[in-house]
Amino acid sequence: MARWHARTRPNGLRLAIALCTTFALSSSGCGTGESTPAPGSPAAHPVKLSGAQIAGGVFEDFDALVETHEWEGQSWTTEDVEAFVSSDRKFDAGIFRSGAVRAEIDEAYGVDEFMYFIEGGVTLTSTDGTQTTIQAGDAVMIPREWRGVWDTDGYLKIYVIHYQTPLE
Repeated sequence: MARWHARTRPNGLRLAIALCTTFALSSSGCGTGESTPAPGSPAAHPVKLSGAQIAGGVFEDFDALVETHEWEGQSWTTEDVEAFVSSDRKFDAGIFRSGAVRAEIDEAYGVDEFMYFIEGGVTLTSTDGTQTTIQAGDAVMIPREWRGVWDTDGYLKIYVIHYQTPLE
């Protein structure tokens, strides 16, 4: 079994989010930070997840980071398989599953994140009261400056995150 690297979100919540359904890593240079590896270095390869893995099988194929969270009287479990981290550690992608939670995000979200929901969904209520409801089959992009309420009965998603500074 493979073990994927785990990361902590800047705001302390592991409300991890989504990964692109297709990885065009060779064109973006995400595998090594370059489009062509330096002579003598290992070749960079795209990261593939099968349809069965995306549907949740990834949690059986790999050791996921499983955590139980308690916050404001709520308790929920999350599972996270981080499938890819760029060589500059400013980009990562994976699959995340969460139980039901309602969280008030009162600090800036901290990262730019793309999410594609496979199961379940989430309602995001911005500080001005605007509600955005995302369901299975929908995608959402959250800017690092976002604040508001994250409300879900549970979900499975693919996430892609861009960080301003490299992951530790």
